[in-house]
Amino acid sequence: MDLLADVLALGGVRGAVGARIEASGPWGIAWHRASSAAFYGVTAGTAWLGLPGRPSRQLMPGDTVLLPNGTEHTLRSDPDVTVSSYDCAAAEHARAQGGVLRLGSGTVQTRILGASYDYDPAVSTQVLAALPELVHIRADNGGNCLDDTVRLLARELAHPQIATSFVLNRVVDILLVQLLRVWLAGKPAEARGSWLGVLDDPLISLALTKLHERPARAWTTELLAQELATSRSTLARRFRAVTGETPGGYLTRWRMDLAAVRLRDTDETLDAIARSVGYTSVYAFSRAFRRARRRAPGQYRAQTR
Repeated sequence: MDLLADVLALGGVRGAVGARIEASGPWGIAWHRASSAAFYGVTAGTAWLGLPGRPSRQLMPGDTVLLPNGTEHTLRSDPDVTVSSYDCAAAEHARAQGGVLRLGSGTVQTRILGASYDYDPAVSTQVLAALPELVHIRADNGGNCLDDTVRLLARELAHPQIATSFVLNRVVDILLVQLLRVWLAGKPAEARGSWLGVLDDPLISLALTKLHERPARAWTTELLAQELATSRSTLARRFRAVTGETPGGYLTRWRMDLAAVRLRDTDETLDAIARSVGYTSVYAFSRAFRRARRRAPGQYRAQTR
């Protein structure tokens, strides 16, 4: 099992092409906070990215940036440029529809590809939520795969053909995985104590793989340690250090994520869902689900359909 792919799939992470910025001369734009994660890839020229409470950061050709929590931010030609009032409706339309946003006047000097990533709010185990506020991959650290994918996206946008929208959204999904690969390869301190830290620890990665493969099994820390040929104390210590929680706590959260999606998206009975995530009775499952989601399973199903 590919652990990262499993979490991305259940988390419903989906990308879509956003606004494409073509700018020249002094220019600037402010984006309001959004529910989606924001991605930018600079294909020509330079830009300055500004976040509240942070110094402006220069983006060079080939740089890619991910703002996982959709925080408000500015893009401008120079950190001292005043962000002018702009047609907000036109800007938001370009971001939502993947249109071209023309800023400034004269020959285009800067080109930036934009994309957004949404995820399923029913799932608590989210890759994007485990990332820092800003992930910046510089061109000289991006690696050929990430660079090539940004260029492929730019070419597809510049010369649309049949099924271009289908291709673009798949390429954007690939782009996220490649960005995560490059970022994690640098062993960032921000990954420790979060779900992403698991991917750099062979023992805990294998432990989570076993829990994901058989979530209905009556797992205990002792049983999981036996499966991994390690001691219970070693597993418990390493698991908490890497993920920030106990094996039992993680398993319960993952089970509730699986159950929440099935309650909303299927017509399976409560008994079938309960057994699929390791509960021998609807009563025990309902108690666990209510503790996790503050609603009974039946109520949750009715309200989220």
